[in-house]
Amino acid sequence: MKKKLYELAHSRAGDKGNTLMLSLIPYNEKDYPMIREKVTVEKVQKHLKDIVEGDIVCYEVPNISALQFVCHQALLGGVTTSLGMDTHGKSLSYALLEMEIEV
Repeated sequence: MKKKLYELAHSRAGDKGNTLMLSLIPYNEKDYPMIREKVTVEKVQKHLKDIVEGDIVCYEVPNISALQFVCHQALLGGVTTSLGMDTHGKSLSYALLEMEIEV
């Protein structure tokens, strides 16, 4: 069965220049190992291919059962230069949550 990530987790977004940070935090800690296994950098890159132009790095934060994806070249140049509607990338946390995984 497939589920969208928003059914399993929530996300927060942050930015620094042209770099977007997306956290992925399961509602239930028991889902963390499954999410860590299924939500890979490669799958996130594929899912956000039209948004993130650079590399994506994933950091595990096991003490709080979370993942942190650092997405380079993701904000059309950054807050002060971007002509995008959401220059801070806050809505991109929901773009990540639209991703489907097999559960």
